[in-house]
Amino acid sequence: MQSELLRDDQCRSPKDRLRPDRLRSDCPVLLSQRLVMRAPHEEDIDALSHLANNAAVATMVSRMPHPYTAKDAADFVRRSNLGEIGKCVYAITKTENGTFLGCCGLEPHQNDPETLEIGYWLGQPYWNQGYATEAAHALIDMAFRTREIRFIDARCRVTNIGSRRVIQKCGFQFQGSGMVGSLALGGMVPVEWYRLDRKTWMSLKSWGEMR
Repeated sequence: MQSELLRDDQCRSPKDRLRPDRLRSDCPVLLSQRLVMRAPHEEDIDALSHLANNAAVATMVSRMPHPYTAKDAADFVRRSNLGEIGKCVYAITKTENGTFLGCCGLEPHQNDPETLEIGYWLGQPYWNQGYATEAAHALIDMAFRTREIRFIDARCRVTNIGSRRVIQKCGFQFQGSGMVGSLALGGMVPVEWYRLDRKTWMSLKSWGEMR
């Protein structure tokens, strides 16, 4: 099945592969009060490269290079639309005008099929406005409602106070510390590991109470 999906994708033109409506059925478009989360596409490249080319952003995202160029953004959009099994990548946009704010996503845990890992980033002009929490809530709800998983993991740099606040607002519990590689910094950085289990998610009466 996987090879058939890959062959089908390779038969399409590059432009058709990047259409936002080609988000796989297990990665549906997500709507929240202020946001639309959908597949990244070519029209996002300029805004993506502008917002990501910021050391304050890149040094907090393990796999984001710095400087971040338009070519990096185009490569990211292309990879995001390849349809990797179990992985969802979203552009975070404003409902009212489609403004690109950043990205978020889910990917399978390397060694545990019952666990997904969540990641997200926003451009600096959109920090401290609740957008990251709103996007994370929508992504987590989708994951637990549509996937046969038990856990969602999240990691953040120990210095990333804003990301830690988002993680805690979503009900994640601290599990431990470790080290991950940082492309922007060219070395290893200390991170904190958090986990949200299905039982805890189900026990939350509403996301609104966690804000």
